[in-house]
Amino acid sequence: MQFFQVKTVEETFALIDEKIPATAGKEVRELKEALHYILAEPVTAKENVPGFDRSTVDGYAVRAKDTYGSSESMPGMIVLTGEVKMGEVPDTEVRQGKAVYVPTGGMLPPGSDAVIMIEHCEDVDGLLNTYKQVAPGENVIRKGEDIKQGEVLLQAGTRIRPQELGALASLGITEVKVFRKIKVGYLSSGDEIVPYETETLLEGQIRDINSLTVLGLAAEWDVDVVYGGIVKDDLAEFQRKARELYDQVDCLVLSGGSSVGAKDYTIKVIQSLGKPGVFVHGISIKPGKPTILAVADGKPVIGLPGHPASAMIIFKLFGERIIRRLKGEVIKKSPERIFARITKNIPSSPGRSDYIRVRLEEKAGEWWAEPIIGKSGLITTLVKSDGIAEISSEKEGVSQGEYVPVIPSR
Repeated sequence: MQFFQVKTVEETFALIDEKIPATAGKEVRELKEALHYILAEPVTAKENVPGFDRSTVDGYAVRAKDTYGSSESMPGMIVLTGEVKMGEVPDTEVRQGKAVYVPTGGMLPPGSDAVIMIEHCEDVDGLLNTYKQVAPGENVIRKGEDIKQGEVLLQAGTRIRPQELGALASLGITEVKVFRKIKVGYLSSGDEIVPYETETLLEGQIRDINSLTVLGLAAEWDVDVVYGGIVKDDLAEFQRKARELYDQVDCLVLSGGSSVGAKDYTIKVIQSLGKPGVFVHGISIKPGKPTILAVADGKPVIGLPGHPASAMIIFKLFGERIIRRLKGEVIKKSPERIFARITKNIPSSPGRSDYIRVRLEEKAGEWWAEPIIGKSGLITTLVKSDGIAEISSEKEGVSQGEYVPVIPSR
């Protein structure tokens, strides 16, 4: 395998989609405990929602044609003959020239085809003056209009958000089959890396902050995380600890040791974990070119750059997509972006995608992105930023005032 046969960002996304399978593990969870899980099978509606024609307003169920011509200056007149109570089936049919009071959510009585809002009427001793005409179906939800019996409500691969919970609950579903929660492991490497709790640093030492930033991102994506500690630049020890952590998790993340150098053991360690091995070694991107992606016996392995800002940007871009694939989620697009106007000229090299940390500010109803210039190893540039602006590989930079896509931070 040749070193640094770089892929474009687009090629890397495509390879992730091609090579990363959903985790095989599935489980049945109670609906109230299924938030953010991914459906492992489609859900088909076994009943209509709503199960009956219902009113969307407080008003009077009528035959729409009985209100035609009604206006403030020339009100219509309809006889009020009854009332529908919530949770009850109406026992009064709406005949020509008649009306029945119905509350919001109440069942529409037979014979009616519309509801006129209470504020558009006046009840004068049982004679209803109507000051507005309504059309058939107005202020009414028909049986099955929201969800039809027999239709596929949610496809497999759908992430269950609060709104999906509500839709499932409306059908009386109490449990769903989902892909199980995945586990991500992280291992730092390097002779210079020491635990972040280290109070006093010796010359040349660096605190391990990537373990917190990378695993913090993973935790935001609703996965379990395992910290494997720090390993020195010793191949045998690196392989032992990587294998130990690999056996416990669904995805292994390694940080450090991915740049060209005599102590670069990451490729050998990853290749020793299983087949087919590395499928991306280098991405045409700044920061984060020396990124490694692999699959070892069905498990993805990610080799991140050691610089904290680079590691976070790469893990946000590609690690999140890998984790979403593992979780079984159907991915329809790249990471969510907003469009903002850049506040200054930013040069870029064609053929390489650049990701610039930016601070977002709203001015006159538009988002503006102010670049935060700093070297890739500076974690404070991420602290000060609200997202990362993308300059695609076919551009030679962007001009002040130009719209750029921005991946916002959570």
